[in-house]
Amino acid sequence: MKILHVNIGYPPFIGGSQLFLREVARRSCRRGHEVAAYVSDAAEIEYFWSHSKGRLPPGCETDEGVTVRRFPVRHLPLPPYSYHALRRLVIELSRRPWVSEAILWRWARFTPWLPELEAHLRSANDPCDLVHAWNIPFESLLGPAWRYARSHGIPFIIAPLLHLGEEGSEHVRRFYTMRHQMSLLRDSDAVLALTPIEAEYLVKQGVAAERVHVVGGGVDEARLRRGDAARFRACYRIQRPFVLYLGALHYEKGATYTVQAMAELWQRGYEADLVMIGQPLEHFLAFYHRLPAEQQARCHLLGSVDEESKADALAACEMLLLPSRTESFGLVYLEAWVWGKPVIGARAGAVPAVISEGVNGLLVPFGDTAALVESIAALLDNPAMAQALGAAGQRDVRQRFTWELVEERVEQVYQLVMGGKHAR
Repeated sequence: MKILHVNIGYPPFIGGSQLFLREVARRSCRRGHEVAAYVSDAAEIEYFWSHSKGRLPPGCETDEGVTVRRFPVRHLPLPPYSYHALRRLVIELSRRPWVSEAILWRWARFTPWLPELEAHLRSANDPCDLVHAWNIPFESLLGPAWRYARSHGIPFIIAPLLHLGEEGSEHVRRFYTMRHQMSLLRDSDAVLALTPIEAEYLVKQGVAAERVHVVGGGVDEARLRRGDAARFRACYRIQRPFVLYLGALHYEKGATYTVQAMAELWQRGYEADLVMIGQPLEHFLAFYHRLPAEQQARCHLLGSVDEESKADALAACEMLLLPSRTESFGLVYLEAWVWGKPVIGARAGAVPAVISEGVNGLLVPFGDTAALVESIAALLDNPAMAQALGAAGQRDVRQRFTWELVEERVEQVYQLVMGGKHAR
């Protein structure tokens, strides 16, 4: 089977959807499928609106059998903030029933803008057997992929990776549930949800229940178990126990109030430092540089690190924090559980489908610094509880969250939409 994936990025672009795509694509290759991935040349999300941020060379490369083709992001001759202004314009237009979906697609095309990808898909005369698209908030890529699939009469599958935010709030989900986005989901041949929470929401929004498939998430336990705690401490000269934050350093991910919570604990006399691994966005750096020097000294900003250093950090930490409201799953929780470490997440989006409160981790309301302080303190003060939560998470990783299970579920959906004609 010839499978075409379309996503906003592919590693070394760092992000959950990029890692998920790579794992699924590589495993499809091992099954004997011919796999390609069309992505942007962005190396980080801020490149979508800023020339000064990281990009990767456009063109083709091969990753363990996967053909990866990167198409250049083009920037409009407007200030960087215009990207966000255009995005909000589409949201507002989507709320007006008299505005056609064609107009919504026209404006969404520029966030981000990849005209070479559009042109390539329009002119492609060697169709694949199936299109697998990812990441509904970047519909500027998914729309052309959907039209390509429909023009060639081939199945179109999408993993929307919805971020639903807090219950009853539209603050986050409005970027993922605009009218034209939901129409795309309803017209797909199959929709891959990562959790039952996402699946239930999609069905309520009119996606046919028989087309929604929960595939879950996985982790490479063998790779992560190569981590070395002593190597991490020696490399980064960190002697104290530390709490690990792993994710983009962004307000919506909980980075800001994580620092504020740790500052409160330092005032109380707790010894644990904070280690933060992930791409810092400009607004977080501005916040960080305003911190008192003594707080900066306890907050270790490491930026993006390689896989070995991430595994080392997980081996060395006391616990993992990612109190985010923008998660479609949260693969980093699984990565911490590989090492039997307790985790703290936010009671938002899909996270409660992964973290069971008081069973394999703790949940706090997003943005509630006081609740986060008490949760961190509880784990630091009660090593037996921390160990029990981490051990339960480790059992979940081995029983419920493996890439082998995800691979089999995704392959079953592929065969279903293809009518089984490519089954081995």
